[in-house]
Amino acid sequence: MPRLFRFSASEIAMYFADHNPPHFHVLGREGAAQVRIDSLEIIQMSGKVDLQEALKWALHNRAYLEMKWEELSGGQ
Repeated sequence: MPRLFRFSASEIAMYFADHNPPHFHVLGREGAAQVRIDSLEIIQMSGKVDLQEALKWALHNRAYLEMKWEELSGGQ
């Protein structure tokens, strides 16, 4: 699972050949979340994870996230 960006309390990652809808994972010390790229809607959350930094970064880097999704998912 490639890590795309690291923050103080979390990091953004994507899985290879992951399922739709296009999304990224926010991995924290005590939990994780899946977030849609297009709407930044939280798809799933487990445990406790601070999403504030990751969502702010994602808002300004959607084109990068979409490009990485295409690259890592094989266009699925």
